[in-house]
Amino acid sequence: MSPATPIRIHTVTELTHRIRAALEDEVGTVCVEGEITNLKCYPSGHRYFSLKDAGAQLSAVLFAGMRATGNLKDGQKIRAYGNITVYPERGQYQMIVRTVEPAGAGDLMLQFEALKARLQAEGLFDNERKRPLPVLPQRVGIVTSPAGAVIHDIITILGRRFPNLNIRLAPVSVQGPSAADEIAAAIRRFNRMRETGKWYADVLIVGRGGGSLEDLWAFNVETVVRAVAGSGIPVVSAVGHETDYTLCDFAADVRAPTPSAAAEIIIPPKAELEATLHRHAETLRRALTRHAEQLAQTTDTFDLRLRHALQQQVQDARARVEHTAATLTLMRERNVRHVELRLRLNRQRLTQACALRLERHRSAAAMLARQLELLNPLTVLERGYTLTRTEDGKLVRSVSDVDAGSPILLTHVNDGILRSRIECPVPM
Repeated sequence: MSPATPIRIHTVTELTHRIRAALEDEVGTVCVEGEITNLKCYPSGHRYFSLKDAGAQLSAVLFAGMRATGNLKDGQKIRAYGNITVYPERGQYQMIVRTVEPAGAGDLMLQFEALKARLQAEGLFDNERKRPLPVLPQRVGIVTSPAGAVIHDIITILGRRFPNLNIRLAPVSVQGPSAADEIAAAIRRFNRMRETGKWYADVLIVGRGGGSLEDLWAFNVETVVRAVAGSGIPVVSAVGHETDYTLCDFAADVRAPTPSAAAEIIIPPKAELEATLHRHAETLRRALTRHAEQLAQTTDTFDLRLRHALQQQVQDARARVEHTAATLTLMRERNVRHVELRLRLNRQRLTQACALRLERHRSAAAMLARQLELLNPLTVLERGYTLTRTEDGKLVRSVSDVDAGSPILLTHVNDGILRSRIECPVPM
């Protein structure tokens, strides 16, 4: 250009408008086929994404109200109809999409779905395999890039929430050809350290910041997914943004929507824990105080009941003793009276028996006396009868007892004895 040729000076806005006009005039309405990546949907209904193929990417926007067949998602292959223009605020050319129709699934999404189905069939994503995170971890292992905002955000949040944590970073590439092998190796290295006891992590955070499906692809590689699933240490997957999903998310014990959220998930704030412990301690102290008061009251109640029971037992025992004594006294008095009565009765009976027996003996004696008297030969003499005996004392009952000229006979009369001799016995 000749030095004499004047150079027109443009403002950035003027130049951008000239480029936009040239693009819109030259290219105009186009139909572009490509794979959706880095899709973002906003509450307004507008959807921003990129269309890519093996060689390039094209920014695109589908405003609310434009026609789209089916729901858009990352990895989906579409045909987009619209206009090429420039977004002045960023100085970036983009496609304003008017109509979208599916053109088949993208290659990466097909790989993603195929590997997901195969690993899911193996049970690698089953909930039964997932373990709870430790309540209060002391050592946190982090597998991510040493550069960028992710590690800074995680360390900042962990330090703010719980300053006493031990943190160890396993620096890895999170994007590129070697990223998957580095991530898998770091996870296995943490597990070996846990087995040897040199330095072990209670929980692992594996992740990176947001990006397109290609950017996050290292976390969809089978070696990484199996390393996460086979880890003996609980793993929190924190890959991308909330809308991004990788196979690591399905294999991990817990999925965090962002790396910052992962730092918040693994441990509560120390002040909150201390406050909770203080509340629990205060609750426990009050409960123990109430329990001690209840025990003291219960002890006092038992003491009163025991004293009352002992007093009642003493009173009952005294009453039983008094009752027994009274009963014994009454029984003794009754027995004495009974014995006395029996003695009187026996005395009366004995007296009566003795009197009766005496009377009987007297009667018998009198009868015997009368009989003796009746039998007494002397008694008959008073009535004029006599008794005759021989000198030798033999009683003469019959005339045949004596002969004429018998010895002297002795005849007893009432007032004496007559001596006689038999001259001649005369029979009657």
